[in-house]
Amino acid sequence: MDGASARPMGTVEWALLVTLSVIWGGSFFFNALAVAELPTFTVVFLRVAGGAATLWVVIHASGGRMPAQRRVWMAFLGMGLLNNAIPFSLIVWGQSHVASGIAAILNATTPVFTVLVAHFLTLDERLTPSRIAGVVLGFAGVVVLIGADALEHFGVAVVAQLAFVGASISYAFAGVYGRRFRDLGVTPIQTAAGQVTASSCLLLPVAILTDRPWTLAMPGAEVIAAVVALAILCTALAYVLYFRILAAAGAVNLLLVTLLVPVSAVVLGALILDERLEARHFAGMAIIAASLVAIDGRLPARFARRPATG
Repeated sequence: MDGASARPMGTVEWALLVTLSVIWGGSFFFNALAVAELPTFTVVFLRVAGGAATLWVVIHASGGRMPAQRRVWMAFLGMGLLNNAIPFSLIVWGQSHVASGIAAILNATTPVFTVLVAHFLTLDERLTPSRIAGVVLGFAGVVVLIGADALEHFGVAVVAQLAFVGASISYAFAGVYGRRFRDLGVTPIQTAAGQVTASSCLLLPVAILTDRPWTLAMPGAEVIAAVVALAILCTALAYVLYFRILAAAGAVNLLLVTLLVPVSAVVLGALILDERLEARHFAGMAIIAASLVAIDGRLPARFARRPATG
C-alpha cells in the first residue's frame, strides 16, 4: 500500500470509484430495509445466491467458464466463508439493532485490521511508521464511535457495533487469504463468482435450520426490491466494478473507496430512513478517515517531500 506504487487515476477511474462507493454504501441501506421483515441468514443467503447466479450468467455470456479443480473450489470455500458468509451475517444482524451509518463507518476500519493481519501473516506487507499511526488512529476512532460508556451500559447495541468490527476483521483475513488466487490461475471474475457460490452453499443449510424460511410471511415489495438490489447491484455489479478499478488503477487507489462508502451510507440513512447520528459518530468517522489516509501513505509522503519555505 505504498504511495509510490499508486497509479494515477483518470476521470473514468474516479467515476467508477465513486459509483462503487455509492453502491456499497447503498448495501447498508438495503440491508436495513431487508432485515425489517426477513431474518439475518435468509437475507445473506438471498444476496450471495442472487449475486452468484448473476455472475455465472455474465461469465458464460462472455464465453468464459468456471474452473473445475478441487483445490480451486476449496480456496473458493475459504474465501466465501471469510469474505461473504461471516462478515455479511455479522453486518446484517448488527443492522437490526443500530443505524446503517454506524455500520458503514465501522466497516471502514477494514484496512486498519488488514495491515495488522498482513504484517503477521505475510512477508512482504510489513508495518511502517505511517501504518502504525493509522492503526492507532483507527482503534481510537472505534473507541470514540462506540462511546466511552459502553462498558457501563453494555447492551445489544454495543454487541451489534462489535459485530461490525468482527466483520472488518473477517474481511482483513479474507484480503490476505485471497492472495493465493494469483497462483491458482483464476481470473478475478471467476474468484468473485466462486466465492459467492461457495458462500451460498455454506449459508443455505444455516438459513434452513435457523430461519425456517417456509414459515416466513411473504415480504413486501420494498423488501423484495432491496434483496434484489443487494444481489445484483451490491454483489454482482459491485464485484465487476471492483475488479475493473483494481486492474485499471491498482489496489492502493482502490483503498480510497473505504473513505467514501460511509458518506453515501450516512446520507441515505438520514434522507430515507430518518436515521440521526450523534456528534461522537461523526467524530469517530473523521478519526477513522484520518487513519485510512495514514495507512494509504500518499498524502503524508507528499507533505514530507514538500520543500521547506521561509
